[in-house]
Order: sequence, then structure tokens, then C-alpha cells
Amino acid sequence: MRFTLIKDLKKDSSIKPMLNGLLVFMLLYFAAEVFVDSSNFGLFYEQVKFTLFGNEENFLEPISEASFLEYIHTKIFFMMMILLTLSAIFIRLTANDTLKLFCLNSVMTSALIMLIALTLSYYIHPFLCIFIL
Repeated sequence: MRFTLIKDLKKDSSIKPMLNGLLVFMLLYFAAEVFVDSSNFGLFYEQVKFTLFGNEENFLEPISEASFLEYIHTKIFFMMMILLTLSAIFIRLTANDTLKLFCLNSVMTSALIMLIALTLSYYIHPFLCIFIL
């Protein structure tokens, strides 16, 4: 996290390409995360509901509480690390661009809502899965 210590990115010629590369890899991570979530839980309401609570007609077992808690635990950690690093990069590269900061805050808020809604839907009511989409 050397880029958080350098005050002026123009003085260090190697740091800006490294930040751009890190940004590209983070975007690739988010794209891959969509495919991982699609295969683990599903991307739509019915798929997520069947994964969490099972489906007797199709003989699908519900996810165990231990597996669910492990999934949420790792998801919180990776989302925190990726989004905090991403925000530090955006702030360093585009401090004056309010649109990019708005997008970053929207992504952080969406990630937080998704984690809370998924947990509440598992423990309280399946309808809350709708906020995961």
C-alpha cells in the first residue's frame, strides 16, 4: 500500500501504472465474482431462494448454516479488502472527479446491503432475497 504514503503521484513515475494495473485486476475480480456467485448461489431471486431454502419438488437440499456462515464470513472479508483498496486507488487517481466517487460509494453501499439482505433472508424471511439482486 505504498501509494497511500506518497503525497504527489507525479513525482513517482512507477506508481501510477501500478495503480492502473491494480485497478484492472480488481475489475477482473469483480467480473469473476459474478460467475462464482452464479454457480454458488445463483443470480436471480428464485435461484438464491432455492439455494438457501431448498426445493422439495426438485430434491434440492437447503444450504447448511455452517456453509452459509462460512460463505458470509469470507464474502465480508473479501468485499472489505477489495472495496477499501479500490476506494484508496480512486481517491488517489481521481480526487476531483465526483462522479467516480459517487460510483464508488454506490458500490460500497450496494455490497453492504447485499450482505445484510442475504443474512436477514436466511435467518428471518426469504422475501429479503430480492434485495440481493
